Amino acid sequence: MHHDLPRQGPGSDATTRRLLEMAGPLPECPRVLDAGCGPGRSTLLLAEEAGAHVTAVDLHQPFLDGLAAEAARRGLGDRVTVVNCSMDRLPVPDHSFDVVWAEGSVYTIGFDVALRAWRRLLAPGGVLVVTEIEWTVPHPAAPARAYWDAAYPLRTHAANTDIALAAGYRLRAYWPLPESDWWDEYYTPLTQRLARADPQRPGMPEALAAHRTEIGMRREHGSDYDYAAYILRPHDTNENGTMTTWTARPETADDIPVVRDILLAAFPTALEADIVDALRADPKAWIDGLSMVAAAPDGTPVGYALLTRCHVDGRPALALAPCAVLPSAQRTGAGSAAVRAALAAARAAARAAGENLVVVLGHADYYPRFGFTPASRFGIRASFDVPDEAMMAMALDGTRPVPAGTIQYPAAFGV
Repeated sequence: MHHDLPRQGPGSDATTRRLLEMAGPLPECPRVLDAGCGPGRSTLLLAEEAGAHVTAVDLHQPFLDGLAAEAARRGLGDRVTVVNCSMDRLPVPDHSFDVVWAEGSVYTIGFDVALRAWRRLLAPGGVLVVTEIEWTVPHPAAPARAYWDAAYPLRTHAANTDIALAAGYRLRAYWPLPESDWWDEYYTPLTQRLARADPQRPGMPEALAAHRTEIGMRREHGSDYDYAAYILRPHDTNENGTMTTWTARPETADDIPVVRDILLAAFPTALEADIVDALRADPKAWIDGLSMVAAAPDGTPVGYALLTRCHVDGRPALALAPCAVLPSAQRTGAGSAAVRAALAAARAAARAAGENLVVVLGHADYYPRFGFTPASRFGIRASFDVPDEAMMAMALDGTRPVPAGTIQYPAAFGV
């Protein structure tokens, strides 16, 4: 059904040119990775108009064969190299590319997975250009929410920006794609192809139904979601071109007063700092090794995440709270580094201690990146009124059961 379509997702040559301008100055003959190149419209434009040497990666060999033939026909054969492999497992050295380009393809592995996998590929001063589908409204229509939750769960622009920052990037530019990019070279040609398709071919009825549902969703609820371009650069580098990253580790005795300072700086009152002090004094709640700090390159703690023992209908679980970052280091990934380290330590500890469930009360646009979903899906609820989307839970090991029922927090939380 998709063979010989001009594109495999929303986009246009005009958008590719616009993103190329937004990416900023590039080296002469830049080395470009076109990740998930499909039939190669972006590959050809980048090779022809930017003078780039493009490595075009896809898993569908007919796309690659067609692209190689077209590149040769245009006299671009020496500028385009096609590679059949997964775009998150490229067998190339670090810093191999000046540009990593991904128009309409990142959904195949996920935005956060892609950003983590590709950062090592960028040379110092390199740039990542990626388009991602996302919500444009805080409360999408129920049919749109149900459709995308099943197909590819969407986030908001704010959540995607947080993910990019946590993955070690800074946002250079952001641009929602125009509505014409959905129709002129994608949905309109695809609709024409649907009308000519043979419904008797094996699998075709299901394919026709799926595509018609997707196109109908765009017509009816297209204002609720859109594709947007993210132009990203790695966080500032030092004189050796090494990227600045946060180091997460368990707190030490020397960290305790610094952790309190982080909490006092991050929250308007001393409540959270006092809760942590009380939890340290509660042997039933405190678990050594699950109080994590994220430290700057000089070793100074700037972020914090804590897991302590709670219970769900009397069975042990873990509560993630509080999490905090110094105001000067917020939106840099320090908080995410601390949370991920705490969860990793909890997975290791769970094998011996038995807690396989983590609950968190927090922002519904932030915590799902770590694997949290509404706690109600597990049959878990708080003992107080809280919006369903804000009370979240996750299993540390998806192969093991988790308890259901009401959460009992340690006494220090006062609930």
